[in-house]
Amino acid sequence: MEEEYSHVCPKCQGSHIIRDQEAGEEVCGDCGLVINSIVDSGAEWRAFEFSEIGRSRAGHALTPSLWDQGMSTSFNCLRDGTGKPLNMKAIDKMYRLKKYDNRSKVNDTQARNLSIAMAELSRLSTAIHLPENAKNHAATLYRKALNRDMIRGRSIDSFVAACIYATCRMQGIPRPLKTIATESRRDVGDVARTYRLLIKDLGMKMPLNESEKFIPGIASKLNLKRVTEQVAVDILRDAKARQELSGKDPRGLAAAALYLSCVKNRDKRTQKEVAEAAGTTEVTLRNRVKGLEDGMRMKPFDLQPMSFDLIPAGGK
Repeated sequence: MEEEYSHVCPKCQGSHIIRDQEAGEEVCGDCGLVINSIVDSGAEWRAFEFSEIGRSRAGHALTPSLWDQGMSTSFNCLRDGTGKPLNMKAIDKMYRLKKYDNRSKVNDTQARNLSIAMAELSRLSTAIHLPENAKNHAATLYRKALNRDMIRGRSIDSFVAACIYATCRMQGIPRPLKTIATESRRDVGDVARTYRLLIKDLGMKMPLNESEKFIPGIASKLNLKRVTEQVAVDILRDAKARQELSGKDPRGLAAAALYLSCVKNRDKRTQKEVAEAAGTTEVTLRNRVKGLEDGMRMKPFDLQPMSFDLIPAGGK
């Protein structure tokens, strides 16, 4: 399809310019000079839904959780660009190019490190059900540590687990360090040391864990009623208003609030069951329950004073 275009030829100064859409050229109709090439700025796709109308031509964004950030190349060793089969000589050449390409990608020490670390990051994120945005954030933290040469001589798995735990703390995702270390097959102490090194060298400030965010996870393990879960949240909020939660383990406080809520709503669970679901000890649970009881007795609350005799430890 050809159309006339209002332009001036730089050679003959003619104004009869033809724009050939099929050839993608602007041609002077008087002297035949190809003035310019036409770049099609339209979409290469069709829109089948209303949400697809504004799609970008630029392709996908870089993905930090992939070792090459998604900017990889691939070789089709059997067919050319038009889909025609290649001859044996060309196929052999393409296989050699593919081999050289794969070797050159991981020839750098940093690239090899990232290829191992991102595979472990993907496995660990899937094991603990980490969201995609948190996974990419953890990958970004690992890349920062790698660029600062913090990983030299240290365990890659420990740094991956530490980056994931730091991301969970920063984004408020309730994943305990013990769970992450167990899934990563590293000692809790090793991951904790790496985590402290990470936040110190990168200058990060971690937000404090809120006890309320551990309530749903513990309640789901105990299969508690929704009203029991809500009363536990109210207990923690009341104790927080009276500044009774300072310096206490948030998981232990959440377990204690759930235990008190179980007693109030007659949703019977033993101290041993609650402690195991929260990942804490029965001694810690009893101490936190005693502290919450003392705090609530100082202020009128719709919960009656409780005793450990109501539900003895171990269910006996």
